[in-house]
Amino acid sequence: MIEIVILAMIAAFLGLRLYSVLGRRAEHEEEPVPTRFERSEGTAPRPVATLPSEAGRRQNDTPREVPGVSGAVEGPLRQIATADRRFDVGQFITGARGAYRMILEAFWRGDREELRSLCDDDVYASFAAAIDAREANGETLENRLVRIEDVRIEGASLHGSIARIGVLFVADVAAVTRDRDGNVIAGSLVDAIEARDVWTFSRDISSADPDWLLDETDEG
Repeated sequence: MIEIVILAMIAAFLGLRLYSVLGRRAEHEEEPVPTRFERSEGTAPRPVATLPSEAGRRQNDTPREVPGVSGAVEGPLRQIATADRRFDVGQFITGARGAYRMILEAFWRGDREELRSLCDDDVYASFAAAIDAREANGETLENRLVRIEDVRIEGASLHGSIARIGVLFVADVAAVTRDRDGNVIAGSLVDAIEARDVWTFSRDISSADPDWLLDETDEG
């Protein structure tokens, strides 16, 4: 009889130990993961993705500090991040840098199909018209993006479901224009010039399509 009581006490003790361990683990697992807004300033940024295709983005939040983001646009970026939980500022900046190179190089080589996938209708029409004129004159571009010096968000807005973000690009570009005979008629590949462009990208955040499109270009 005493042995049965002792075994029962041991079983009860082990049960309480198991419950305490599992209970604490469950409580830990249910704690919400802090968002980018709530993390400390020293938290390392997550891996970045490219734009315009940002499929596979992690759960997003606007970081407290991200290179290329000033306090003046923090409010609108928070609005976009609140409305679109997939949006991530760090990923966007890295993606915008990639999109800048892709769009310039597609325009230089006259790749209408790629431009069509990266720009909205109005911007695409402008690029296509310039390519048409260039081809009609028998001219070709031999341009090279030497480096992108800076990428900085200049403005942001959310109107309804349409998010728009303006980005300043400062880059060094070597540009040469050749005529139909291959003769250089403008520019030089030796001396790069500084280009300052403000490009605005937009996206309907209510859409399942994750792509941001270039919808406005201007000089910085």
